[in-house]
Amino acid sequence: MPLYNGTDSYNVRAVIDQLQNYWGLEVSDIEGLEGADEDAVTFTLDGEMVAMAKMPVPVPAEEIQSTAEYAYLWETAATDCKDHTSHAIVTLLSGNAPTIERYKLFTMLLASILETSNAIGIYQGEQTLLLPKALYLEYADFLREEDQSPLALWVYIGLVNDGTTCSAYTYGLSGFGKQEIEVVHSDKNIGELYDFITMIALYIIDYDVTLRHGETIGFSEEEKIKITASKGAFLDGETLKIEYN
Repeated sequence: MPLYNGTDSYNVRAVIDQLQNYWGLEVSDIEGLEGADEDAVTFTLDGEMVAMAKMPVPVPAEEIQSTAEYAYLWETAATDCKDHTSHAIVTLLSGNAPTIERYKLFTMLLASILETSNAIGIYQGEQTLLLPKALYLEYADFLREEDQSPLALWVYIGLVNDGTTCSAYTYGLSGFGKQEIEVVHSDKNIGELYDFITMIALYIIDYDVTLRHGETIGFSEEEKIKITASKGAFLDGETLKIEYN
């Protein structure tokens, strides 16, 4: 959800122009433009149905503040978002495109809203993500310039340093129909752990890979890292533990 200060919100015509001319996407079946304020609009984006609605109220403060505690990619999120006054609900309705293609379309849509308005950032509660405007636009451009999946916009990577060991986990792989993964009590430093779990998450998403209990994974013929399914250490339910030390 894009977040706004004051009376700012999206301009549908500007968003559609950005989608067509910057991202090269096809927009059709537009409904709602006849409304004076374009409060609620639907259209088809490359074959997928989109719905957008202006919400002249802030996201509940407790939601924003609890998510801001984990937003290491937006260190000033708690302060920057504290007094936001409105938001927009943006939805990609059920469709037939592969999941990763729908995530790409949704990212391009949100980026188009950010680029053409004064939104301060994006809140995605389902993934515990709170991302500032400039960073979101920078990562979204990976899709345009390098056709690279912008993982940081799709999956939250949790990082934990207990002073002796480091741990990491994903929160958002379930959106792709995959189990979340955790690396628990590793001797690796936070930077190494972040890079490692990011590579695995991208591998899972980009190649539609399903990891299973008892298998191994590695990035060379010699590397065989054990995968174990068990109760989550940092997440509810069962997760896949990857031993990386």
